[in-house]
Amino acid sequence: MQNKNQSFGHFLQLNVAMFLVGTSGVLGRHIALSPAVTIATRALLAVLLLWAYCRFMGFSFQIGRGHRLPIVIGGVLLGGHWVTYFYSLQLSNVAIGMLSLFTYPIITAFLEPLLLKTRFQWMHLVLALLVLTGIFFLVPDFSFKNTYTLAIAIGLFSALLYSLRNIIMKQPVMAYNGSSLMVWQLVVVTAVLCPFFFSTEISEVPHQLPWILILALLTTAVGHTLFLVCFRYFSITSISILSCIQPIYGIILGMLFLREFPDQKTLLGGGLILVAVVIEGFRNTSKA
Repeated sequence: MQNKNQSFGHFLQLNVAMFLVGTSGVLGRHIALSPAVTIATRALLAVLLLWAYCRFMGFSFQIGRGHRLPIVIGGVLLGGHWVTYFYSLQLSNVAIGMLSLFTYPIITAFLEPLLLKTRFQWMHLVLALLVLTGIFFLVPDFSFKNTYTLAIAIGLFSALLYSLRNIIMKQPVMAYNGSSLMVWQLVVVTAVLCPFFFSTEISEVPHQLPWILILALLTTAVGHTLFLVCFRYFSITSISILSCIQPIYGIILGMLFLREFPDQKTLLGGGLILVAVVIEGFRNTSKA
């Protein structure tokens, strides 16, 4: 019973993380800055917040030599994922941006067995296809006559970067504290994107700072750290499928704050995604 309670606690923790990370859709649409500058500022603020937290908790920042390169590569992939994701959001809406990104469970289901040498599970493929069907219904318009087509293409590339980052970080997250790891990855993101501060109008940054601070604190420092910690309890493919609840949270937030209301197809697609999430949640609880 204790193991099942722990498994449910991990499942609940992942959902809290997904709700917090899901705020990125609304904030990405609302912040009126270039995605590169937004992400650079977000990463810098999140570094300061998480560094202070880690120092207060006494977490170590030491990383073994063998894990340094994967963490750096993971940070580069994370930064690329965030920037392309925000471009996708600006070209479309919360639903298109978030749901094109959430093809990444399909990508992960095929990449994880190849890169981590894990056993391929056919049920993961079935659930991933169910998620893909849900996403097909959720996306309101696939017309090539508008910017949604470009947004979907960028979202798919963002999904590839996100999947690769998660796979690369699977082993380091087992050896180090999640908050400390996130600090190092945010340092990499900040270093890579800092040059964009010199190629854009910085005067607008102070006006957007309150929203970027929320993005840095809730979405990044808390949400992404919780998500990274969850890598300890689930396989990368499982966590990819379970995290498909995130677009549902994002669409609900879009309804509340941006007045972007879903149609019947969106509701149908969301229902299919929820079914896949619940099935995978029961599978993990049963294993425990």
